[in-house]
Amino acid sequence: MNDRIIIIGGGIAGISAIKAIRETDSTIEIHMISNEKFYPYNRLRLTKGLFGNLSSEDILLQKKEWYEINKVNLHIDKEVTWIDVKEHEVILNDGDKLNFSKLLLASGAHNFTPPIEGIEKENVYTIRHLEDAWAVKEVVSAKKKPLIIGGGIQGLETAWELNQHGEEVAIAEIQSRLMPMQLDIRASQILRNIIEGYNIKVYLEMQVYKILGGNEVTGVSGENGLQISCDMVVYNAGIRPNINFLKDTPIQYNKGVIVNNKMETSVEDIYAAGDVVEFGGRTFGLWNIAIEQGKAAGCNMVGMDMVYKNIVPVTTLNAFGISLFSMGNVDEDKCHYSLIEESEYDKAYKRIFIHDNKIVGAIVIGDTKKSPILKSAIENQTLIDKFDLYKVFVKDEMIIRTE
Repeated sequence: MNDRIIIIGGGIAGISAIKAIRETDSTIEIHMISNEKFYPYNRLRLTKGLFGNLSSEDILLQKKEWYEINKVNLHIDKEVTWIDVKEHEVILNDGDKLNFSKLLLASGAHNFTPPIEGIEKENVYTIRHLEDAWAVKEVVSAKKKPLIIGGGIQGLETAWELNQHGEEVAIAEIQSRLMPMQLDIRASQILRNIIEGYNIKVYLEMQVYKILGGNEVTGVSGENGLQISCDMVVYNAGIRPNINFLKDTPIQYNKGVIVNNKMETSVEDIYAAGDVVEFGGRTFGLWNIAIEQGKAAGCNMVGMDMVYKNIVPVTTLNAFGISLFSMGNVDEDKCHYSLIEESEYDKAYKRIFIHDNKIVGAIVIGDTKKSPILKSAIENQTLIDKFDLYKVFVKDEMIIRTE
């Protein structure tokens, strides 16, 4: 058999792997298998631009001719049901078989379905695929009171898009604050106040346990007895890696496919990258991490020696009339102290987190133009006494909070 690389999944990790492969090897045969009916597209655009033109080529990760130019055999609307590791073979849902010399698992993740009674009702949605976004767009003109379950980044982007479309939006978040993984208590309070300024109701510590109504939604109820009236629900309760097709194979997985720092799995010639991966005991589900893991996997599949280094997670939000930036360790319990600057007038907030005298995290709400300076400082673990604070702060005095 001639050398052949097969990539399972049509996301950014797989695309990044192809780019890395083609930088080294312009002739090796590449097959990409996607279980979606469309050319690989930018999933981030589904909530950021829900009411934009989701049918245009603008949302594609690469133009259609890119696959021909890079000699990529793209298999659309095909699904791998099993991997025959011994025979170096993948089996598709239509019975076809493809041999491989190297295999990349880049199958991504799916939105977690929370155990809520009535979640199977009509007008209950989650947005992960292009068809999900189309379904929400189609029904929303006839609905006026959507409820968003989940106060993370995707839920907030969805809430903003629906609010700007004229809907009476509410958000239910199970934790005590919005974006609990990315924001401290004060930043989350500021964000909540800004959101409520757009007539969006925010319910915190609200665990939805039942969706009310007959076939269609009329409201939800929480464990605390609170009921919220709504006529549609969009839930965003986190993601889970797509690993079901790995059952009965020797490929090791836990929460995700377990890899080393070269993106190698437990089976020789099989690699993994992106949302499906578990690295260092963690799954990530972040765009920039999927890109870097895809690059590393692509390089190593064609004989290069590239080590993936854990990169610092970055979150940005541009909605509700503000820009928001969060990066690195923003858990005050895991830092020695922090520097804070806040302006109630323009709802601006900055906080730098310091541990062992190094800058390890930051939160910015408001003007995020200088966030690249903070990003560089965090990535390089810059010593705080070597950092020019006036590059990011404007006041002569900051609040110094010792933890």
